[in-house]
Amino acid sequence: MRLDKFLKVSRLIKRRTIANEACDAGRVSVNGKVAKASQTVKPGDIIEIVFGQKTVKVQVKAIAETTKKEEAGELFTYLSE
Repeated sequence: MRLDKFLKVSRLIKRRTIANEACDAGRVSVNGKVAKASQTVKPGDIIEIVFGQKTVKVQVKAIAETTKKEEAGELFTYLSE
């Protein structure tokens, strides 16, 4: 699954266009490398997102095309906030 779509489906970022912009600005990295929105994400990958002064680090647990709001948190595990 594409990185921008995963960020939207998992609700780490609300909209796919915002996820695209964050990737283009270099604020998202996968496994320690700055990632483009089109990068493929798979279970086990570690995603780090910089929101201003706050950095969120998560590990991908599962991939799903769509999720309900209640189930979105099951797609990843927080490593640090």
